[in-house]
Amino acid sequence: MPVALTPLPPVRPHAAAPPSYLVGQDGEGHWVAVAAGGRAGGIFRTRQDAIRYACIETGCRPDDVRLAADPIAFRLT
Repeated sequence: MPVALTPLPPVRPHAAAPPSYLVGQDGEGHWVAVAAGGRAGGIFRTRQDAIRYACIETGCRPDDVRLAADPIAFRLT
């Protein structure tokens, strides 16, 4: 018996994806989250706060928030 297939709607391209974030400590031990390219980010009281911020900013997409092994240079401009 043949089965009628319903065509899928066309896929629309999404708006530009939010940048990936790097979370770690700066040279003074503050927790920071910095967007790729350094155009966004912040200083946080705890590691969990920095990760939460980065997750929200990236839409909680897997692999978009990474932990840094080395100190992160963070500049306020």
